[in-house]
Amino acid sequence: MSVTSRYREAWEGFWREAPDEPGAVIWDAEPALTAAVHLALFVPHVAASGLPVVDLGCGNGTQTRFLADRFPRVLGVDLSAAALARARRADPADQAEFRRLDAADTGAAEQLHAELGDVNVYMRGVLHQCEPDDRQALVDSIATLTGERGRAFLVELSEAAKPLLMDLARRPEGPPPKLAPVFAHGIAPAEVVDEAVPRYVAEAGLGVIASGELPLATTEFTEGGTRMELPSTWLVVGRAG
Repeated sequence: MSVTSRYREAWEGFWREAPDEPGAVIWDAEPALTAAVHLALFVPHVAASGLPVVDLGCGNGTQTRFLADRFPRVLGVDLSAAALARARRADPADQAEFRRLDAADTGAAEQLHAELGDVNVYMRGVLHQCEPDDRQALVDSIATLTGERGRAFLVELSEAAKPLLMDLARRPEGPPPKLAPVFAHGIAPAEVVDEAVPRYVAEAGLGVIASGELPLATTEFTEGGTRMELPSTWLVVGRAG
């Protein structure tokens, strides 16, 4: 299967219209607050550290470039051609590779695995924005990509984030400027209940190696100048047994 055209068009529209400057997108926080924090949790569980790293749902590549400074080969993949065009423009030194991939298409994941072999996967905030029918296929693709030796680090907004986001969306003055485009393009964040994520992982034949909770930094700030952080859960997963 592959994602619906509505979902694909929503992301193309979002990335075509998003401002270019760093931090203009709500989840595009600097790597020191995001990927660096996640790597501290992930790396101790990566047995085969020489494997390529796939940044799944890389968007404009901010985190991908950070990963490329720390691993020998990093590939950023995304559904949106507009996002990948931004990622390539922001990486004139070609630190990372970028490629279009519909991760809900398990056949495409099989082709990538045939090319790269087992990989380690980094995925931040993708599952919770997927349409329901795509979620299991996405995790199945992660299982295909990681194979026998790879591990995946998954971080998703927890269900506790949804009421916070809904309250912001319903403010009389409107949602915060960086959150408004997300809703305007029909992208609905925090749609996965916490208990569903390990269920998708188990159904894909993967096991949870480590897990926890942590706040996910955004680029939005409150009127008082405090950075907006949203509750999230993280998992390190790999082949069961």
